[in-house]
Amino acid sequence: MSLKEKTEKLKSLIWKMDRVLVAFSGGVDSTLVLAIAHEVLGENVLAVTAKSDSVPDREREACRQLSQEIGAEHIFIQTNEMNNSSYQANPANRCYHCKTELYSCLKKVAEEKQFPYILNGINTNDLGDYRPGIDAARENEVRSPLVEAGFNKQDIRDLARQMELSIWDKPAMACLSSRIPYGEQVTHEKLKRIEKAEDLLLAMGFKQLRVRHYGETARIELGQNEMVKFTPNIEDIVKEKFHKLGFKSVHLDPKGYRMGSLNEVLKEKTDYV
Repeated sequence: MSLKEKTEKLKSLIWKMDRVLVAFSGGVDSTLVLAIAHEVLGENVLAVTAKSDSVPDREREACRQLSQEIGAEHIFIQTNEMNNSSYQANPANRCYHCKTELYSCLKKVAEEKQFPYILNGINTNDLGDYRPGIDAARENEVRSPLVEAGFNKQDIRDLARQMELSIWDKPAMACLSSRIPYGEQVTHEKLKRIEKAEDLLLAMGFKQLRVRHYGETARIELGQNEMVKFTPNIEDIVKEKFHKLGFKSVHLDPKGYRMGSLNEVLKEKTDYV
């Protein structure tokens, strides 16, 4: 199907739902779902964003601004995955526990406010990666309209650009817990340290990045086109700032940024489950 045909299918799917609640993370995928839903259903759309230790403050602020840009009603809810010992233990299916908590909370809001459908931003590319959160979506009957309409990641960026959404080229953003290797405990302290470290790099002009938290070591992943900007002088500045955050050593990953790099250590998907 052409992008135009996929777009018409997406609009038709959402129009038939009449009233929808969108799990809104502020990434390009869920933003596109929200924008299309608002275009088709108007005030019968509610965007809901989770307030969680694993979500940086900068992303919550971005969600607030984006919802205003689109014109959709938007609320924040508190999720408590950190109270779940299975989540804190950081198994390979950690995302399942996180999404189960999120969707359980969203279902309560949907029932209270009479929204019969909950939508997420999963696309067809996600189906080819290890995404245990997708199981949580199925179990909670959350719809994935982008998948149903056949959208891949490039389709999403192309349509978002056509619609002049400000985040059409925003780099992918995963929760902060994804920076901690499987099997290592997820703690409030680690999440805050990662958030501050990434904020420092963003403030220095880097855009596509991850700070992986290996014990007392920070492993920095940068986009391939940004690695040349990590000069010896910049490296010294970064190391000094990271040491103040509690990291004893700091390394630049020579392979650069790649989505799901921590999945590379999994021999099998169930190793740490």
